[in-house]
Amino acid sequence: MQVGIPESTLGVHSPFSTHPTSYSPKSLNLQSICQLQIEQLSAQLPILAAWIVFYEPEQKKRQTLAHYAQAQYYPYSLFSYLQSEDWWGESLPVWQLSIVTREPDYQVYVCPLSQHTQTPEYLLLCSQRTFSVCEQQVIEQRTQLLSYYLGVYQDYCLQKTEVQLLEQVVQRAEHQLRNPLALISLYAENLCLSLPTSSLQEQAMMIRETVNQLSTNLTDLAACGQQKKLRIEPYDLRLILKESIQGLQPWLKQKEINIHFPATPVIVAVDHWQMKQVFDNLLSNAIHFSPQSGLISCHWQVFCDEVLIEVSDQGQGLSEEDLQQVFTPFYSRRLGGTGLGLAIAKKIILDHQGSLWVQNLVKGGAQFSFTLPRNQASRSGSKD
Repeated sequence: MQVGIPESTLGVHSPFSTHPTSYSPKSLNLQSICQLQIEQLSAQLPILAAWIVFYEPEQKKRQTLAHYAQAQYYPYSLFSYLQSEDWWGESLPVWQLSIVTREPDYQVYVCPLSQHTQTPEYLLLCSQRTFSVCEQQVIEQRTQLLSYYLGVYQDYCLQKTEVQLLEQVVQRAEHQLRNPLALISLYAENLCLSLPTSSLQEQAMMIRETVNQLSTNLTDLAACGQQKKLRIEPYDLRLILKESIQGLQPWLKQKEINIHFPATPVIVAVDHWQMKQVFDNLLSNAIHFSPQSGLISCHWQVFCDEVLIEVSDQGQGLSEEDLQQVFTPFYSRRLGGTGLGLAIAKKIILDHQGSLWVQNLVKGGAQFSFTLPRNQASRSGSKD
């Protein structure tokens, strides 16, 4: 039995069904990338039909992009065989072309995009003849490129999920802290009015002003992930770092810790208050785990499109579990720690279109590194 295939069919759907799939804007970007690759392959090679089967992280299911040559007919049994995926197995090498089935009029090749046997991802090609060595290399190179794009998209979805989680964490922290701060402020106000001596009144006023400042910062923190509220301006990161160090001076003096950083300025478009929070959280973490009379080093390197900032300490470093969980909300090795500092720091860097990661140093200690784009101001275009 022969079945006809629609001419020049191109779209995201099952190759065995004509029902379209809805997509979000970001998914459409992924679709367009896959579509471009499959069109270019069809233009370069003698392909009767081509399919890209990939896992869509946002919808959490596999999707198929199919392209068919004009006026071609294929046996229904072939579609049933391909749909069953009985031919898929662990023996199929990733990024390498393998023959699935060979018939007198056509043959089908597969090139796996990943090693996930649970959710197969692959490029499937049907041709009237055997591909040459050169053509096989072209297909395998395209497969590697597709695999790279899919990996980048999966990372994007993972970061998006992390950002959403951190937003929930920040909102929860705001609700938990707002009422106690208001109560402390009220008591401080009452003390200012009732204490007999001016020195005690001054201390009560200092408590009240500190609480008011904390309340203001908490309001800013609650909105810290929203791009439209980022106050993006060019700043010298060295000056923001100095502000952070100044606020940590009592703790630095207590542990006799020095912080070294370059004398050269580095101008990046950032939200000043949020970037200070990043330095506050990274430095306070480094101070806590640094030995007495230790050294904390800050370095930065300026590249064409981004700036790399590194903050390292001389502590004992991180365990394998720490390396995996250090940015997870409410995970902390510090006694009395909330586990929010590093999670919030990562969210702020992500909101600035950068990346934040951690690693152990060979010489000992841990190093937190983050990148910031140099053209953030033009990309954000937002300012209060």
